[in-house]
Amino acid sequence: MSSETIKLTAKFKLKKVPEGLDDLFSTYREIVNYLITYAYESNITSFKRLRKENYKGLRKEYPELPSHYHYTACQMASSIYKNYRKRKRRGKANGKPVFKRDAIMLDDHLFKLDLEKGIIKLSTPNGRISLEFYPAEYHERFKGWKVRQAWLVKRGDEIYLNVVFSKSVATRDCGDVVGVDVNENNVTIATNQNFVTFETREQVIRTAYFLKRRKIQSKIRCRRVKAKVLAKYRDRERNRILNVYHKTANEIIKIALETSSAIALEDLREIRTRVKYSKEINGRLHRWSFRKFQKILEYKAKLNGIEVVYVTPHRTSSLCPICGRKLSPNGQRLLKCECGLIADRDVVGSWNIRLRGLKSLKMDVGSSVPPESPPMKLEEGRLSATRVSYILKVADSQNGDEDLPNDNLGGIEVDGEPRRFGRRGRDLNPRGPEGPRAPLLGGLSQGPRLDPGLATPAHT
Repeated sequence: MSSETIKLTAKFKLKKVPEGLDDLFSTYREIVNYLITYAYESNITSFKRLRKENYKGLRKEYPELPSHYHYTACQMASSIYKNYRKRKRRGKANGKPVFKRDAIMLDDHLFKLDLEKGIIKLSTPNGRISLEFYPAEYHERFKGWKVRQAWLVKRGDEIYLNVVFSKSVATRDCGDVVGVDVNENNVTIATNQNFVTFETREQVIRTAYFLKRRKIQSKIRCRRVKAKVLAKYRDRERNRILNVYHKTANEIIKIALETSSAIALEDLREIRTRVKYSKEINGRLHRWSFRKFQKILEYKAKLNGIEVVYVTPHRTSSLCPICGRKLSPNGQRLLKCECGLIADRDVVGSWNIRLRGLKSLKMDVGSSVPPESPPMKLEEGRLSATRVSYILKVADSQNGDEDLPNDNLGGIEVDGEPRRFGRRGRDLNPRGPEGPRAPLLGGLSQGPRLDPGLATPAHT
């Protein structure tokens, strides 16, 4: 069984700010800016070369500073300059990079953390000092983890130590894949049994706080008061969104564990560079922190030994997951295909992501059309601590006279007629002369599974 090293960062707030720490922050910032200037003028991106050419000079100029501060300053300067070069190539950076934050990078030689006693021992120019921190309940989970590097950060009058912990976790054997489609207002997943939609309402929350901030900026004139009020609502927005993210991720992890499945996500990096719509839509999409949710889900999955794969997002919501043809619109949220499939666009996206995940992991497992879920009590548009699921409807196609072969139905037979999938549990059955058909709660016979390769386009 393979294993993977997981890295997580924990925050520790210091009870008292010791004397002389402000001088340490200013000295460290001065060293990092000197090294950035040297790397910029000499075009050096290598940490080893930057350290080799500047270490002795820094030791002579700052003899009272522990030697590993120079070591970590070289690491930070080379990292800042590399990021600057990447941004400059994309046209997002001008001039020379400057380090302005009150932050110090620490390796394991510069600090020692004692979780039992609640003490941090820090090396300073005046020797090693002991610092007490406020204990938190979540700190207990890191007992037994390996302590790696840390950052000493100053925010206003408060000092924090952000410590990186690592742990080796055994990876579980997975026999299937859960496809996760991250959207603005929901997260839709596809398993080999059903589809589940978690209503996050992120767009609603972010738009409300955006309008509130704009009103504050126009009403309050005092800069100090304005900054304080804006910071308050910024923290509220962040906490609400993170609360939704963690609850949603926990439910997805629970489903993946129950089905012994890996998790497939879309590789959405650089997606913001392709956002070119109106000013209003651009702002809305740039406020959407999809990558944050993916990172939260990824680290929770790896902590539980669940493998995570990223697949290409190209046309996941526009190709039929059964035959590979291009889908055409069939209403506000529905898409239809020539093979008879009519489904919600989020259902199609999660389904295709799952199929591509199966193909990426080279699993010899197909994808059956999910059966209908039993009726559930819904909390429309809200995600609390409970899971929000929507009933999947399986019904006839709009043209009830069509008699498509069972091969086009992906191994699912519903009274010999094509089936339709709805995300919100709407009755998608056509009205006949005898009135609307009753929802199909049974009568599904699962045939052979689909081949994962069907997720790739078969028609252009």
